[in-house]
Amino acid sequence: MGGVRGEEGAPWPRACALSARGCACARRERRRSLPWERGVMAAGAAAGGAEALAASVRDFVTGQQDGRAAELAAGVKDGSWTVLQLVEALGFCLENTDPRMRGRGIQLLSQVLLECHSLLHEKEVLHLVLFYENRLQDHHLVIPSVLQGLRALSMCEVLAPGLAVSVLKAIFQEVHVQSLLQQDRYTVYSIITNFMATREEELKGLGADFTFGFIQVMDGEKDPRNLMVAFQIVHDLIVKNYALGPFVEELFEVTSCYFPIDFTPPPNDPHGIQREDLILSLRAVLASTPQFAEFLLPLLIEKMDSDLQSAKLDSLQTLTACCATYGQKELQEFLPSLWSSLRREVFQTASEKVEAECLSALHALSACLSRSVLSSDAEDLLDSFLNSILQDCRHHLCEPDMKLVWPSAKLLQAAASASLRTYHRLTRSILPLLLEQYNKHSQSSQRRTILEMLLGFLELQQKWGHVEEDESALLSLQEPVCSVVFSALTDPSVQLQLVGIRALTVLGSLQGFLSPSELELVVDHLVRLALHEEDSQTSEAAMEAAGSLAPVYPKVFSGRMVPRLGEELQSERKEDCSRDLRSLRQRCLQALAAVSTHTSIVRETVPVLLQHLQKVQKGSEAGSAQDVVCVCQSLHRVALQCQQDAEGCWYYHQAVVPCLLAMAVQAATQESTHPLVSKALLEEEVLAAMVPVISAATTHLSPELAAQSVSHVVPLFLDGEVSFLPQNSFPCSFQPFEDGECLEPQRRLVALLMAFVCSLPRNVVIPQQERLLRELLALSCSCNCPFTATTASKCFAGLVNKHPPGQQLDEILQLAVNRMEPGLAEGPHRMQALTLLLWVTKALVLRYHPLSSHLTDKLLGLLSDTELGPTAADGFSLLMAESPDVLHKGCHADVRIMFRQRFFTDNVPKLVKGFHGAGADVKANYLKGLSHVLNHLPKPVLVTELPTLLSLLLEALSCSDRVVQLSTLSCLQPLLLEAPQIMSLHIDTLVTKFLSLTSSPTMAVRIAALRCAHALTSLPTTVLLPYKARVIRALAKPLDDKKRLVRKEAVAARGEWFLVGSPGR
Repeated sequence: MGGVRGEEGAPWPRACALSARGCACARRERRRSLPWERGVMAAGAAAGGAEALAASVRDFVTGQQDGRAAELAAGVKDGSWTVLQLVEALGFCLENTDPRMRGRGIQLLSQVLLECHSLLHEKEVLHLVLFYENRLQDHHLVIPSVLQGLRALSMCEVLAPGLAVSVLKAIFQEVHVQSLLQQDRYTVYSIITNFMATREEELKGLGADFTFGFIQVMDGEKDPRNLMVAFQIVHDLIVKNYALGPFVEELFEVTSCYFPIDFTPPPNDPHGIQREDLILSLRAVLASTPQFAEFLLPLLIEKMDSDLQSAKLDSLQTLTACCATYGQKELQEFLPSLWSSLRREVFQTASEKVEAECLSALHALSACLSRSVLSSDAEDLLDSFLNSILQDCRHHLCEPDMKLVWPSAKLLQAAASASLRTYHRLTRSILPLLLEQYNKHSQSSQRRTILEMLLGFLELQQKWGHVEEDESALLSLQEPVCSVVFSALTDPSVQLQLVGIRALTVLGSLQGFLSPSELELVVDHLVRLALHEEDSQTSEAAMEAAGSLAPVYPKVFSGRMVPRLGEELQSERKEDCSRDLRSLRQRCLQALAAVSTHTSIVRETVPVLLQHLQKVQKGSEAGSAQDVVCVCQSLHRVALQCQQDAEGCWYYHQAVVPCLLAMAVQAATQESTHPLVSKALLEEEVLAAMVPVISAATTHLSPELAAQSVSHVVPLFLDGEVSFLPQNSFPCSFQPFEDGECLEPQRRLVALLMAFVCSLPRNVVIPQQERLLRELLALSCSCNCPFTATTASKCFAGLVNKHPPGQQLDEILQLAVNRMEPGLAEGPHRMQALTLLLWVTKALVLRYHPLSSHLTDKLLGLLSDTELGPTAADGFSLLMAESPDVLHKGCHADVRIMFRQRFFTDNVPKLVKGFHGAGADVKANYLKGLSHVLNHLPKPVLVTELPTLLSLLLEALSCSDRVVQLSTLSCLQPLLLEAPQIMSLHIDTLVTKFLSLTSSPTMAVRIAALRCAHALTSLPTTVLLPYKARVIRALAKPLDDKKRLVRKEAVAARGEWFLVGSPGR
């Protein structure tokens, strides 16, 4: 072929020479100001640079050394040569008659431009654009490199006006895009995208020609990578108002031919394009303009009738998206067909997904028609559409036993939820019908169905908020609606009562709907259902309803419900010892807690609860620990409900914490002087129930109020300062940290101190903290009572965890180590020392303290101790698990992220090494510790370490310790699901171990083993088939287990094994 020609017909190097002369003049001007010697040196360097440039070009073009392109680009960037000089050096190959040689030269130039396009000047860009446009007429082997060069130039900010249009015209006219390879087609889309982003107004000047040109480019595209870009270009064409002209249908056809998307990405696809990505991109195009409506809606109706569920879903979701941009004009012609298709799918489909999408589409259609502005003389499409829905669905609501009643109700509710207008239009017809049908049918099951449908419409009214008098059908039917709901609450059917309670909650949430007398009736019903209804489900639902409505009507509930509950709680009856009375009082306590959802109500309920607690402590029932626990559980629920309200939280704290402390101190001091007095408040079960009450009352205090409170509580325990307590006249002084056996009851109250100080915000200063820590340390190491020693250890650990770093912390930790080490070595308090070691280690592990590794090593060493080894092994569970009362984020503990992973990395190798070196009598301790660590480790971390640890886990299954077995089984079950390939290598051992443990004497182990046997079925079928018959035979025995939960797991596991290898599994 002839030489490469520029715009004026001159050969490209000659055309460039003109620019070169211009640049040379500029260089001469600059050179005049330089010293003569430097000019000579620069000339010599330029000559050397030209030789290097020519050599690199030859290496790339003829030597096929692709790496030279990056070197040449670097040379342009650092000023060793210019793009112009590169073009001059390429002259021999750009004019070569061999298309491969020309293509190689243009490829080099394009690669350099892609790296250096930002360095080009406007005039250089102009000449390059003209050159590349000319090359679009060259041999097809050259075209890919030409397109890469144009892509580089399309990113130039100095591109002169008109060049973008020129480039695109040249591409549209000279290049048959769909005959190119995928990467080259992608390059064309990239050029168009770049110009649309930076030269929008110029492209719009092309008018519909640009749209037509792009249609030709895209027509026939098949590659998903290119389609993602092409769909985005079409979307921008429409959204940015490019002229579509007479090509609307052509643009629709060129995109809608892909609908619905049928694409399965190849395995290990590096591009990561999923079917859903293509679906969403195409949907954005199809739903972007009402101009597509006349073509798209018939297509959607056709695809809704498809046998493929994916096509139905895609069509319905696209219809929903279209309704956001369409109006009445676009929908009018197709509404009957659309409604017919939607109704048919909801009435006939067995797929919940299809039904849900149909309802969403109907909602969107109704909303679209509601949005359209209606002129007074125009046909009201919305009314006619809703009339069609009523005509096809209304009569089915009269048949509560038939299968179409619920599909009809769902269709009506979907349309009614679209707008306030559709709601009023439909409820005017539907609500009277449902009320009539409720009174007409007498069976509870039929009434429940009707009331549930009514409830659906009531919940929609709740969505729109305040009831409007002028339009609402609901307000005009207030009396019959309330009558129906109240009748449901008195029905013998539990299920109907539950629906009635839900309906009552919705009615109560509608401001202004219920009259004062009806509100009082609501409260009476809720009290009756909460206290006296035999079914616990109904009772709990009534309490929840009271909790929901109480913030809406606080005066009614505090004035009517709370006094009623208080009377029931305080009433004395002859059958005081009966189970019925205890159950009634328990429900009263639960109801008082449930209704305490508003600060004004909390001020009424808390005194009632505390008064009852004092009565239980002092009265004839003082020995009943269970009654005290029930009160504490109710107080705890109230505390949780108060936490988000600062005023309510402080009131609760001031009212409850001093009162509980006073009653506990009263009981402890009486026990110290009169041991025969009842001591319900000192029992472990009761103190454990009081701990979360005090903790929940403290965690959400502001730092100022918390500091005010701590200034009273800590002196109470350290100095016996009781002046802030109510009823502070005690039989003797309160000295829980003093020596003496008679003070043992007082020491037990350290649990309450722990609940308080360990729940304080971290920035609250605790008075006399160093003294308190020393007292707790002494108590934890020397106390004979395990409960007191443990709570003292936990309190010490909680304070150490939050203690600011520094010398004071180091000293107290050294003191603790000095106390623990002798205690662990010998003596009567070894177990107490081990408990302290565990809790302090946990406190330091959580905050990444350097001493934690030393203490963990100490704990690892105790695994070989025959006396303390099993407890030390169980301690690894304590270190890894979430603690319910101290050392968790809820009580402001210092918990660092990924502490479990760090503990695993640091200590599991030591556990494994210790196991291999341990004697046979203590190997089980290492296995137990290991299984506890692994059981609490995040599963993704465990999967990565599984190959090295699996053999030890399998050995742990042979351990006779039930705790080890249960922990290991719990660890293995998820691994069978998440790492089937690794687990398949040990299938024989796994099957044998699991089947053996299904006969364990411990029920929990049997259940866990059966779950693991069930999980085995997730392994590859080829691995399982040899074991199928054996497992099915073995699982027949647990089918007759004496425990129902075991039988249930056996049925599930055996049924899954029967299906192994079956077709379609």
